[in-house]
Amino acid sequence: MQINIKELMEKNRYHTINIIDIRDYLSYQRGHIVNAINIPAKTLLSAPEKYLKPKEIYYIYCQTGRTSKQLVNILNKRGYHTFDVIGGYNNYVQWK
Repeated sequence: MQINIKELMEKNRYHTINIIDIRDYLSYQRGHIVNAINIPAKTLLSAPEKYLKPKEIYYIYCQTGRTSKQLVNILNKRGYHTFDVIGGYNNYVQWK
C-alpha cells in the first residue's frame, strides 16, 4: 500500500500517526519528516515485533521510496499494516 506526501502530511496535521524513517541515523539527523522516528531498515526488518504493533498503521519512508516500498511489501506479508510514502524523503523536501 502507498500514500503520497500530500496525503501523509494532511493525516500528520490532524492526527497522531506512526511515521518511520528507515534511513541511517545520520541521514535522519540531517532532516526528516515531522514527527517521524528513526528505525533503520535492517533493524526494523530483523525484529519488527520489537517496533510494530499488528493492529496499528505505520507510514514508512526512505530517501527515494525504493527501499521503503520493498520493506512495506515484506512487513504487510507478515501481517503488519504499513504504507510506503511514495518518493520518500526527497518528495517531502520538494513538497515543503
